[in-house]
Amino acid sequence: MSDTIFRFRPKLFEDLRGYTREDFAADAASGVTVALVALPLAMAFGIASGVGPDQGLITAIVGGFIVSLLGGSRVQIAGPAGAFVAMLYAIVEKYGVANLLIATMMAGAILFAMGAFRLGSLVRFIPISIVIGFTTGIAAIIALSQVKDLLGLTIGKMPSNFFSQIGALGSALHTLNWMAPVVGFSCLLVILVWPTHEAAKPGNWRYLTAKLPATIVVLVASALAVWAFDVRVETIGSRFGGLPRGLPAPALPAFDWATAQNLAGPAISIALLGAIESLLCARVADGLIGDRHDPNQELMAQGAANFAAPLFGGIAVTGTIARTMTNVKSGGRTPVAGLVHAAVLLMVVLVLAPFASHVPLAALAAVLLWVAYNMVPWRELASLKRFSLFYRAILLSTLTLTVVFDLTVAVEVGLVLSTLFYIYRISSLTRVDPVELGPEALGAGGRTVGAWRVFGSIFFGSVTKLENLLDPGRPPPDIVILEMHKVINVDTTGLDALEALHAALQRRGGRLVLADLNEQPRSLLARSGFVELLGPANIVADLEAAIAAAGQPRG
Repeated sequence: MSDTIFRFRPKLFEDLRGYTREDFAADAASGVTVALVALPLAMAFGIASGVGPDQGLITAIVGGFIVSLLGGSRVQIAGPAGAFVAMLYAIVEKYGVANLLIATMMAGAILFAMGAFRLGSLVRFIPISIVIGFTTGIAAIIALSQVKDLLGLTIGKMPSNFFSQIGALGSALHTLNWMAPVVGFSCLLVILVWPTHEAAKPGNWRYLTAKLPATIVVLVASALAVWAFDVRVETIGSRFGGLPRGLPAPALPAFDWATAQNLAGPAISIALLGAIESLLCARVADGLIGDRHDPNQELMAQGAANFAAPLFGGIAVTGTIARTMTNVKSGGRTPVAGLVHAAVLLMVVLVLAPFASHVPLAALAAVLLWVAYNMVPWRELASLKRFSLFYRAILLSTLTLTVVFDLTVAVEVGLVLSTLFYIYRISSLTRVDPVELGPEALGAGGRTVGAWRVFGSIFFGSVTKLENLLDPGRPPPDIVILEMHKVINVDTTGLDALEALHAALQRRGGRLVLADLNEQPRSLLARSGFVELLGPANIVADLEAAIAAAGQPRG
């Protein structure tokens, strides 16, 4: 296959040329730091997605390793992500875990095909208002889903529907275990006050403590407290039976064709969300490191990861902002940092799996609440009033539909609204303005001449402005000149309007003259045969030439 159609060049293979010991030292240190950040997030996202903490860790290990090995970004770190939580939970509730794994593998194939056919740039067509809307909606869903564990409520199975969740939480308030919110809010307080890299300077204790992520600190401290003081709260061990030590043997998930044929929608949703999340994350990282990722290679890597992770029981994989930013700030230079991160996570699972059974779910809920808070683009929401009504309508509609219905519906409606508003804006910019002509512009035989300057695009959304020239109550002059220097585009509906105007004038013995056509309109008119129909003499260079042509007999 031609190199212009298919190219498979992972960034890792490029970066290994001239790779030095100093590069490895920086990547290894960053990889360890990222692994400490990823560990609690992977377990928390696994639980919130309707599966187990072990499946979240498997996703981070297998998916993170493959994306770093084959990806198109130097610093992207992949794994389970908060953006998938609501979608995956709904798929598990409707189809079961086995079919979630099958849908994820199908999404992997779609992602790989998107990259192979070089469709990575199409993801940039998603308006930022939609991205902000569904990101904020997902954050709200994550926060709501953690209320159960934060308060220690007894609910057999949380529904996926927003209103059903509100009802279930309200009905279970009498089962509150007061120790759970004590643990959860204590962990949240520690996360809030724990020093960060930005707040700590080299040479003091805050700099040393900032090396440890707050999320790891609260998980270790809360697990020790539960074990030492026998605190009566639900833990990973009490709900899931602890974590297995190591990765399971790869196996195909149980396949039922009758159900699997209904998974096309979920698979496409997983693929599109994974593509959007990973490529947006890679773009943000590019701005920080002064590099440029290969979006098509990144999609192929994401596809391979999403196909492989379910073989071990893992869930959907994508690039993650929090872990990628940690990698950048920790000095990661190449994809080796992501490989180290996956290896460290695997060693942690092998060594510390028994200890994880003591981690309280209230502590993981605190971690996810912090994640949800940081997912919300607060600055953009605060500045909403400065943007247009259309922008606000798209963002708020996407947000509301994400929370009340699901992400797929929200993005579909958001795209439809964006398209409609774009059509309206472009059509409102299109103008057909009359040009004042002197008495010398009177045509041959005393025929009247009128000229109009056309601005913008003559397409299906704006042709009514051109059709106004055919108003029976205000018949046009015998000779109509359209000066089209500022017309950037004409579509087939616009062409049809020009043909109708030409036919109406021709029936009256008049003429249509087009002046100063740009390349796209000229090409369409020529390919359609309209230039021949109109006559080459009526396609002129500029307005002056059109006025001169109007004084000549019809060519």
